[in-house]
Amino acid sequence: MTNLTYTNCRLCPRACGVDRTKGQRGFCGQPDGLRVAKVMRHFWEEPVLAGEGGSGAIFFSGCTLYCQNHQISTGQQGDRIDSAALRAHMEDLISQGAENIDLVTPTHFLPDILPALQPKLPVPVVYNCGGYESVETLKSLEGLVDVYLPDFKYGDNALAFQLSGAKDYFSV
Repeated sequence: MTNLTYTNCRLCPRACGVDRTKGQRGFCGQPDGLRVAKVMRHFWEEPVLAGEGGSGAIFFSGCTLYCQNHQISTGQQGDRIDSAALRAHMEDLISQGAENIDLVTPTHFLPDILPALQPKLPVPVVYNCGGYESVETLKSLEGLVDVYLPDFKYGDNALAFQLSGAKDYFSV
């Protein structure tokens, strides 16, 4: 997948084309490289997925559509880490009893997330996103993600454009 890079960024359907490796910021507001806001076992959301051990939730900074947590989605909260550190967080959550790894708003960091998902983890991987994804992005996740958990944000393109600037919400 040639477009899954921080240069000429086209990781989400906005395809803003900024070069995040040179400090440019697109809609997500994030630099190149991972920025993780929170790593935790999450017991209270999506109980059918969390089970007894909780979800191994990894909340990424920034957002490609509209996200509920202002400090994480629009602020600069979070720590810069690399793929190896992300994999270590995943393995640590699993060793604590997490029933899955729940990647929350991950799309704009896929170049660093994809290597961390290999080899395949021993628990299901949940792709918890805003539902605004490109076909190329979704294809890159084949075989690595077990559960897709997109939020359905808008009932029509006009509302999606008015509130999130996403003119093609239903056509992606």
